[in-house]
Amino acid sequence: MNDLAADAALAAAVAREAGGLLRSIMAAATCPPAELGQRGDEEANALILARLRAARPGDFILSEEAEDDQARCAARRVWIIDPLDGTRDYADRLGDYAVHVGLAVDGVPVVGAVTLPASGVTFSSLHPPALPPLSTRPPRIVISRTRPPPVADAVAKALGGELVPMGSAGFKAMAVLSGDAEIYLHAGGQYEWDNCAPAAVAIAAGLHASRIDGAPLVYNCADPLLPDVLICRAEWAAPTLSAIADFATG
Repeated sequence: MNDLAADAALAAAVAREAGGLLRSIMAAATCPPAELGQRGDEEANALILARLRAARPGDFILSEEAEDDQARCAARRVWIIDPLDGTRDYADRLGDYAVHVGLAVDGVPVVGAVTLPASGVTFSSLHPPALPPLSTRPPRIVISRTRPPPVADAVAKALGGELVPMGSAGFKAMAVLSGDAEIYLHAGGQYEWDNCAPAAVAIAAGLHASRIDGAPLVYNCADPLLPDVLICRAEWAAPTLSAIADFATG
């Protein structure tokens, strides 16, 4: 059985290397945005798959950019990766994209690394940063720049909060970890690779991470659709979940 600390160190190293590759591709590319995004997805995916298969040949991998081997459903250990989270942001040469390398064991996100290549920072479940003091200001709620969920408006009104649009899921989740936001709320469509690694890092740091109805996040499902997620400071979990429930019941 692999040591989870070694798994976490591997995830961080691989995510960091993929982030460096993405920076290099962007710096050298003169291609149109769509081609830049495709190159980033494909080349980062190839690198991550090669590194994980070499280091953990007995494990399964679920990647956004690779064919899904359904044999993974019977496995205890499955790496869940998004080689370029925020492809559109990357293609537009914006900074809020990320690399996700997560590991689920028995459906639980136990290991994660999220690299933010534009800043060169990697967040790891092995050594998550200490959370900054909780701000006394109204909560900042990070949401999708392109697909803001209607529930977010209701939550912001209930909590007196401010909506802050950002790019990739990993970038938004790490904004909570860094103290640049208090709540990350998404509804309306994600997959396991969008939030497995961010959730693992968030949980390791002491943040709340769940579905928006408060149910646990469960990974390595036959259908990898995982349409909603709440990652927030623990102090804001109960009021946020209450506001979401009020919105759901009308």
